[in-house]
Amino acid sequence: MDGGDGTVRLGALNLKAGRGLDLDPDVSVSSPVTRQKAAAAKQFIENHYKNYLQGLQERKERRRALQRRAEEAKVSSEEQEEMMRNLERRETEYMRLQRRKVGIDDFEQLTVIGKGAFGEVRLCRAKSTGEIFAMKKLKKSEMLSRGQVEHVRSERNLLAEVDSRCIVKLFYSFQDSDFLYLIMEYLPGGDIMTLLMREDILSEDVARFYVAESILAIHSIHQHNYIHRDIKPDNLILDKNGHLKLSDFGLCKPLDDKYSTILLEDENLTSQDTNEAEVQSGSARPPWLMPKEQLQQWKRNRRALAYSTVGTLDYMAPEVLLKKGYGMECDWWSLGAIMYEMLIGYPPFCSDDPRITCRKIVNWRTCLKFPEEPKISPEAKDLICHLLCDVETRLGTRGVEELKAHPWFKGVPWEKLYEIEAAYKPTVTGDLDTQNFEKFPEIDGPPSSIPEVGPWRKMLTSKDNNFIGFTFKKSDVVKSLESSGTDMRSNGPSKVPSIVSLLGRIDLQETVMPEGDQEQET
Repeated sequence: MDGGDGTVRLGALNLKAGRGLDLDPDVSVSSPVTRQKAAAAKQFIENHYKNYLQGLQERKERRRALQRRAEEAKVSSEEQEEMMRNLERRETEYMRLQRRKVGIDDFEQLTVIGKGAFGEVRLCRAKSTGEIFAMKKLKKSEMLSRGQVEHVRSERNLLAEVDSRCIVKLFYSFQDSDFLYLIMEYLPGGDIMTLLMREDILSEDVARFYVAESILAIHSIHQHNYIHRDIKPDNLILDKNGHLKLSDFGLCKPLDDKYSTILLEDENLTSQDTNEAEVQSGSARPPWLMPKEQLQQWKRNRRALAYSTVGTLDYMAPEVLLKKGYGMECDWWSLGAIMYEMLIGYPPFCSDDPRITCRKIVNWRTCLKFPEEPKISPEAKDLICHLLCDVETRLGTRGVEELKAHPWFKGVPWEKLYEIEAAYKPTVTGDLDTQNFEKFPEIDGPPSSIPEVGPWRKMLTSKDNNFIGFTFKKSDVVKSLESSGTDMRSNGPSKVPSIVSLLGRIDLQETVMPEGDQEQET
C-alpha cells in the first residue's frame, strides 16, 4: 500500500525511497521471544567465526613453524613439498575429527560420585575408546529457576580457556533438551575434605605441600582474570598420585582487570540471610569457640552440608558476606581458612548455626582464636593471620610472590611441585576405583540410554536460548595427528602446537589417526 508520504507499506515494514527498510517500533520482531532468539543466534554465529578464525591462525602458525624447521634442517625442496603435503592431509583429518558431534549417547554412564543442588557428577566411559571421564550433569530447568545460567556459563568458559596442570581438564561440553554436560578428567584420589575426615589434622609438612599446590592452582585462574569465590576443601581434588587440582568453577567470575571489584547488589552467593546489620551484631552468645560435642556434630554433618542447597559459609571472606566490592584477594582468605582447618581440625569460624558463622567471620578480629592443642609453629600461625585479615594487609593482594616468600614455605620447590612425589598418595586400585568418594544410591534408577542430542536448530526452544555457545570440544592438534600410543603429556599450559613438536613425534609416512582416537586423554 502506498502512503501519502511516498512510503510503500508492506505489512509491518516501511520502504522509503532512498532510505531502505524501516521497522515500526511496535513491529512483532521486537517481542521478547524474538529478541532472545536473535541474541542466541548472534552468540552462536560469533562463537562459530571466533573458533574458525582461531583455527585458521593456528594452521598458519604450524605451517610457518614447519617451514622454519625444514630450512634449519636444510632439507631438499622435494622433501619440503612432501612434508607440506603430509601436514595438509593431517590438518584436513584433524578438522574432520573436530566437526564430529559429541553427545550423551557417546558415553556409558557409570557410578555417581557426587551430588549437588543442580545436578550430579558421575563416572562415565567413552564408548569408542573405553576411556574413563567424570561427567557433570546439570538440569537446565533448575539452573534457570535459580538464576544460575551465568554461573554455569562462567564455569564452562573458564575450563575451556584455562589449560593448566593445576586445574581439572575439560574435554567436552554439550547439551540435550533437559541437561547440560561437562565431560572432565576423572581424578580418583578424592578431595581434601575426604582426606581431612580420615586424618582429622595434617602434619605441617603435608599441609605445606597442599597449601603450596593450592596457591599455584588459584594463581593459575587469577592469571586469566577469574575469581573462584568458592575455594573449600571439597573443591580441591587429588589425582591418583596425590597431586592437587582445583575444580568446581560454578561461582567463578571474570574480571576486566586484575584490580577491579565486583559489587554484589543483585547477586547472592548463598541461601543464607546475611544482611550487614545482623552479621555485624554482637548479640550472639559468647564464647565464640564451639564446645567439643558441637564440634564433633559439625564434623559428622559436614559432608551432607556440602551437598545441600545451602552450602557452607565457613571459607567465605567477610567482604563477600557483606556484599561489598571485592576482588581476587577473597580467594586467599578462603585458603587461610582451609590451612587453619588442616592444622587445627576444623575451620576457624565454624558453627552449627550459619548466622553465627557469618558473625564470627565479620568479627574476625575478636573471633580468630588458636586452641592450645594441637600446637602449630609460629610461622604457620603468622601465615594464617596474614590471610585471615583485612584486604589491605592480606598476603596475595599485591601478587602471589609475597605469599611464596613467606617463611613457612621456606624450601618449597615451587617450579617442581607437580614433578616431585606428593606428600600423600591415595589408595587407587584402577581406573574405575571410587573408594575415595562417597557412595550414592541410584534413587532415580539407571541412567537413560536414549540419545537426546539433535541438531542445534532443534535446540532453539525458549529455555535453550540461554545456553547457546555451551558446546566445547578440546582442541589438541598434537594428539589428533600423532600415532596412537605415544605419550604426549605436558604439565605446562598448552600453546599452539608447533611442527617442531609434531615432526619430533610423528612418522610422516604413518596413516592418519582413526576417528575413535580423538577422545583419548592428552
